[in-house]
Amino acid sequence: EGGVTGSVMVGFDGHRGWVYYLAVAPAARGSGLGRALMAAAERWLRECGAPKLQLMVRGDNTAALGFYEALGLVRQDVVVLG
Repeated sequence: EGGVTGSVMVGFDGHRGWVYYLAVAPAARGSGLGRALMAAAERWLRECGAPKLQLMVRGDNTAALGFYEALGLVRQDVVVLG
């Protein structure tokens, strides 16, 4: 109570929009807050002129993968080096 329930951090690099971070408190998951945050992020990125949106999710994060796929995002094959 009184804490942050959800947060999204996005950016536009001039080529594409990025969702860097999306979090919803466990007690608020399933409430539609995540969808609302993503809708706000997409709206802001469109206003910035971003032609597309990308984000990265760990392959073992099945909850996040299911969430983003339910929003219509599609997996892409990429190689990440670190």
